[in-house]
Amino acid sequence: MSAPARPRGLADTANDLANGTVTSHDLVRTALDRIDASQAELNAFRVVRHDSALSEAADADRRLAAGDRRALLGVPVAIKDDTDIAGETTMFGCAGTFAVKEHDAEVVRRLRDAGAVIVGKTHSPELGQWPLTGGDAFGHTRSPWSRDHTPGGSSGGSAAAVAAGLVPAALGSDGAGSVRIPASWSNLVGIKPQRGRISMWPDAEAFQGLTTHGPLARTVADAALLLDVVSGNHPGDRHTREKITVSDAVGRDPGRLKIALSLKLPFTATPTRLDPRVRIRLAAFAATLRDLGHDVTLADPDYGILFGLSFLPRSMAGIEDWLHRLPDPALADVRTRANARTGRMLHGAPLRAARGAEPHLRRRVGRIFDRFDVVVTPTTATPPLPVNAIDDIGGWATDKVITAACPCAWPWNVLGWPGISVPAGFTDEGLPVGAQLLGSEDSEPLLVSLASQLESVLRWHERTPEPWW
Repeated sequence: MSAPARPRGLADTANDLANGTVTSHDLVRTALDRIDASQAELNAFRVVRHDSALSEAADADRRLAAGDRRALLGVPVAIKDDTDIAGETTMFGCAGTFAVKEHDAEVVRRLRDAGAVIVGKTHSPELGQWPLTGGDAFGHTRSPWSRDHTPGGSSGGSAAAVAAGLVPAALGSDGAGSVRIPASWSNLVGIKPQRGRISMWPDAEAFQGLTTHGPLARTVADAALLLDVVSGNHPGDRHTREKITVSDAVGRDPGRLKIALSLKLPFTATPTRLDPRVRIRLAAFAATLRDLGHDVTLADPDYGILFGLSFLPRSMAGIEDWLHRLPDPALADVRTRANARTGRMLHGAPLRAARGAEPHLRRRVGRIFDRFDVVVTPTTATPPLPVNAIDDIGGWATDKVITAACPCAWPWNVLGWPGISVPAGFTDEGLPVGAQLLGSEDSEPLLVSLASQLESVLRWHERTPEPWW
């Protein structure tokens, strides 16, 4: 018997709906059935909006019949459980009894304006702290590629849902690589846009400016479309950008680029090294770039050994801020409470100094763009970790595990600049590996253009895992 047909991509699904070849009700019903069938093992979703999603799908079908042609009208999507949707709780991976939210987050409002049907909220580790998606509140989310491995984190539920074919695309958030890491470990495209490109409202900013929402999808075009739909600002945002349309860059020739291939890992307080399996995939990725006509040179951004001192106070203060929102902070993981205590100590002068250092760090790292158009790095230093890699260990041991695996993504969160993780192939064990395309301020169109060109050759979206439903 042949496997069930997988859902089409975001743009193709929207076109099918507009052309009347499928109904939103059927698409949403299929998505809900696949979520239910996969949930016991994959465990991608924290909330599944069965009744609400079907009601919204019926309304979308009526609007489609009346000639409404909004960008995502009737298309099923998912959002990460750090994002408010009216009528649901936002638990962000934590235990406790949470109050139901009365208002949509700004990104949810924009998804609704585009006509998307949000079928559910996806799992995140507690307060998004770790690049694995698991916790005492809900167990483990597993990779669609391997039941023994994590899909990454902290947007692991969104990545698992897209990679498994439950939804065409999903929204995550990225504060230290939390969109790009699960994209890398799930054979997906994940975009961390320029800070301020997407509103974080009802927060003026998230995690002291480190975190932004970002799309996860199987293709560059779908990720770009979702980014365009949710981009824009709220009057209360601390960071704002002029709206741009990145979908226009899909399929556009980026021209011959000067690309810095950086394999030197940023300095961390714990030991790190590039796994040989990742190095092999990056070498092949660089060869593809050269075959496409680009000038690829080994070169590294000048991060400096003190770069992390700007990240740590901001990330720990963000955890401390979030801990106060929990209905019962005592239920939080002991490592979360320890990180919050560190954040409390770093509030004040250390936090102000960390934020004040950002312009200097931009100038220092930005010097590489005097010579190069794009920087390419591994997205992670290792292939995906086992799902239980940080279970039942202490804070310092956890830090060593996650830093060894994921030292590459966080500097771009400090800088606030855009980055895209794209698939770079698989290890001999069949585990996905990704590469980062990193740019300077407002470089999303260039990065999307280059990513699209790579996709046309590497065809990563044509390889999918066995169905879980």
